[in-house]
Amino acid sequence: MAALQTSTLEAIQNNQAQLLVDWYAGLDASGATRNLKEHEIKQETSQFLQLIINGLKDGADRNLSTAAWDDIRLFLEKLSRSRALLGRDSQQTASFIFALKGPLFAALQNHYQDNPALLAEQLLEISELLDNLGLHTIRTFQKSREEVIKRQQEELLELSTPVVKLWDGVLALPMIGTLDSQRTQVVMESLLQRIVDTGSEIAIIDITGVPTVDTLVAQHLLKTVTAIRLMGADCIISGVRPQIAQTIVHLGLDLQGVVTKANLADALKLALTRLGVTIGKSV
Repeated sequence: MAALQTSTLEAIQNNQAQLLVDWYAGLDASGATRNLKEHEIKQETSQFLQLIINGLKDGADRNLSTAAWDDIRLFLEKLSRSRALLGRDSQQTASFIFALKGPLFAALQNHYQDNPALLAEQLLEISELLDNLGLHTIRTFQKSREEVIKRQQEELLELSTPVVKLWDGVLALPMIGTLDSQRTQVVMESLLQRIVDTGSEIAIIDITGVPTVDTLVAQHLLKTVTAIRLMGADCIISGVRPQIAQTIVHLGLDLQGVVTKANLADALKLALTRLGVTIGKSV
């Protein structure tokens, strides 16, 4: 396996300033600097190039798992996370590294112009090193992006299950969309915490916005009802439309002991009655 020559490292060090200028120009021309601060990009390019030089000084090869590349791996992981949070894609993130190839190749061509064989060898070594760094960046970016998406999904789940206080002692949880295991867990935690915080005696789960109810959905509802009862509160399920009622009957689902109402108004009326609250019509 060929190795990077000492003269290659010297060529990079001697042309460091020009490499940074040409690298930034390439990034800017490709649109990779859009919506990013110029001084931050220049700081990142300068730090990255110095980390490459430091790694090569320590005799590191293309194997990025060695200790000599620890600092540059950490740098790229931080860069990937920041680009993921900014909404950049993996190609835009990796182009930060690949845009360095052109200036580096030009510098080495000038340095090895009298030795074509050695030039080809060193270009291959530099190219494979940058490719490995680029692949590491993409892998890290994808992981960071998945973490961002997961966090956003969790936030959306919380937003899609708001617990509303309808009356003193009465909470309502309007459900919209499909009810799955993950969402059921969020529902339970959110609703049970509000019951504790408010000391409510009755919780109404409104499923008007739930498109279908199957065996799994019914099981999730029953789990939530059971958890509410264990907290010492009663539960009413509202929004049981005719289609859902028929589906429950056809599936043979056992909702015995669970109070259901056709709409939220009826559920609230029942809840107030249980609390001994009487509301009369104004004359």
